[in-house]
Parts: sequence; C-alpha cells; structure tokens
Amino acid sequence: MQPSTLSSPPADAHLVAQALSSVPAADPADDPDTSYQFRTLWLSDIHLGTRDCKADALLELLRHCHAETIYLVGDIIDGWQLRKGWYWPQAHNDVVQKLLRKARKGCRVIFIPGNHDEFARNYVGLHFGGIEVLSDVVHVTVDGTRLWIVHGDWFDGVVMHAKWLAHLGDQLYIFTLKLNRWLNHVRHRLGFSYWSLSQYLKGKVKNAVSYISSFEQLLAEEAARRQCEGVVCGHIHRAELRHIGCTLYANCGDWVESLTAVAEQHDGAMQLLMWKSATSSPQVLAEMRAPAAAAASHSSTMTEPNPATCAS
Repeated sequence: MQPSTLSSPPADAHLVAQALSSVPAADPADDPDTSYQFRTLWLSDIHLGTRDCKADALLELLRHCHAETIYLVGDIIDGWQLRKGWYWPQAHNDVVQKLLRKARKGCRVIFIPGNHDEFARNYVGLHFGGIEVLSDVVHVTVDGTRLWIVHGDWFDGVVMHAKWLAHLGDQLYIFTLKLNRWLNHVRHRLGFSYWSLSQYLKGKVKNAVSYISSFEQLLAEEAARRQCEGVVCGHIHRAELRHIGCTLYANCGDWVESLTAVAEQHDGAMQLLMWKSATSSPQVLAEMRAPAAAAASHSSTMTEPNPATCAS
C-alpha cells in the first residue's frame, strides 16, 4: 500500500508498517539546497497523525539539511491519536516519503519507537524501506564519544505503570494545544509573536518541574551506568543540551511546538537547533562537546561538571 492511498484508519499497526515499507515516488523539490551539512541529526516527537504536527516545517528542514545518519527518537507517528480518529494529510505523507528517499540515497535512518508509536516495537531488528527499527542504540561521535539513544518513556513511571493516566495526560495536552491555537490566533492579530501555553504551565507547575528534573537525572545516570558519556532522548517535549555532572544530556524537543533537533557537526560538536524557515539558517540554541570518554568513571556524581575532574 502506498502512503498516499491512506485515507481511513488502518485495521492494525501492520498496515502502518506496510506504508512505511513502500517505495516512495520522486520528489520534484527533492533536496533543492542541502547547504546545511551534518554528520548526524536527531529528531523526536514529530507526532505525525495529529493536527498540531508541524509537518511542513519539518519537510523544509529535511529538504535543506543533509546528514550521514538520522535518528528518529520516538513518537514519530502518533498511534494513540490515530486510533481515535484518522488524520493523515499530504504533508504527513511527504515527511514519511522524504525519510524513505533519504534512506534509499544512502543516509542511514534509524527509528527508535516511543510510547505513542509503540506498535513499531514489534518490528525491532527489521528494516522498512531501508529504515532500521531498534529499541535503543549507542552512537559514537567522530571524536569517540559514546551517546546512548533512547526515546525516554522507559523512565516515565506514569507511562510504564499507569498507562490510563498517561492517556488522560495526553488528552489534557491535546486540549491545551487547541486552546493554544486560539490564543495565538488572537496574539497574531494583535501583532504579538508565538507563545506556548503548555511550556508556560510546565515551567510554573511545581510537580511538572520536579518530574522533568527527575527524568533528566535518571536518563543521565542510566547513560553513565551503560558506560556512555551522553544520552540523546525525547519524550518530554523539552529541548535541552547541557551537562548533568560529567554526562551530556540532549533532548530533541518536538515538532508540535518547539521545532527543534539535535545535530552533530563533522568536527564532533553537538548543537541544539531550532528550524525557522528555508530562507534562514537553523538557529543554534546551544552548542558544546561531550566530556572525554574518561569521564564515565566520575559520572555517577551528578553535579555540575568540573572540567578538570571530567578530563582526569
């Protein structure tokens, strides 16, 4: 089944897998200007199949950026919402086809399913149209730094042990996004810039702040336990690039609101990028290098990094 023929809900996840494995047609606008060259690119929480997915902006990034390896770090397709109501416009189709074309042209594309596309975990170890499906993986940067790549829902107690509550939280988030669309429509008419209600609430609600901090700490500690110097994840829709102790913590953000990605330059530098438009360069929100590999023995002490300690 070609992706472009999908117009009604699939009977089960196998049909979505079929769509991902189909051979894409040629794109007349394929790679018009790949002036932005990266060694590696990480994307997460795209949520194809939802009305708030910014598929058009993501398609621009994929057309104008080239990477040797692309990691899709979970929640690429929102199976939770597709089960409730089918929504799959052409732009969402185009994103899938673009990724398939990149894989066909030699880009290594690795898909690590998250909780919203957990159906794909049934296909771990397989390939669909050249896209590898893995549960998690270790990426080695050009300077030898080991980065653990995982979506992150394994460290979310609500998702793992109270899925009904996770679904309720997802519905509240969808409601917040709907309200956010109305608020920003009014703000736009008044001449104000975009403002995220959900990010504002996350920053103000004490429990949300505590949850995010705990999530980041757990991921950094687990990466160190796995003898990795860093971790790249998604899940919480909060773009970040910083050190937690001697461990590099990178969160890709999302393509619902933040329009962010994590990238590795050819010299090994890690960057947190925000995509603005095809007429401007990606905005670099943060840039740094992971600690030296020898820092792994010290990373169990999760404090702000001491360069002398991490390099010892």
